[in-house]
Amino acid sequence: MGEEANCNVAMESAAPKENGHTTGGAAAEAKAAAAWAEITVTDAAAVPKPTPPPAAVAVDPRLQGISDAIRVVPHFPKQGIMFNDITPLLLRPGVFKDAVDIFVERYRGMAIAAVAGIEARGFIFGPAIALAIGAKFIPLRKPKKLPGEVISETYVLEYGTDCLQMHVGAIEPGERVLIVDDLVATGGTLCAAIRLLGMHMASFLTNCK
Repeated sequence: MGEEANCNVAMESAAPKENGHTTGGAAAEAKAAAAWAEITVTDAAAVPKPTPPPAAVAVDPRLQGISDAIRVVPHFPKQGIMFNDITPLLLRPGVFKDAVDIFVERYRGMAIAAVAGIEARGFIFGPAIALAIGAKFIPLRKPKKLPGEVISETYVLEYGTDCLQMHVGAIEPGERVLIVDDLVATGGTLCAAIRLLGMHMASFLTNCK
């Protein structure tokens, strides 16, 4: 739901998947452990020891509850689209709080000056995160929703095209901005938000010359 734009974006993902299942799994781990055990009893001078398999990374137990609360709606808003609906999550206050807290814990203390929320569901999580980390909130809106002077960026969706706009003067040079949305599908909206923020900074610096 959220990425930082400075404007460098670090994408995080789960373990690689094949045919809907994580690759490797317990069988691969057991095989790697057995291979390691077999090699360690071999003559060390003849066979160099490989690096032992890494220990399993602890998974935040809150993530399962968040995942379980997200409903997948087939063929919405058009045929072939698998829509991830977060509204069931919003009906469960404890899970909703967990989702916000995970982002707050991740970004608190990182000198984030602003949180930019992408319309519309970025407006649900963005302000809560901004308040908790002491940052301002910047709405990135659809066309003709913001009064005053704005800049725009058009982008491609899975099912068409759209446009984001933001107020001129919403951010200052050198500010770190966290971009928040509910999910990343093709990445088109996120990339448009990053370009929009970058365009704003370029315009600001040009006008200051």
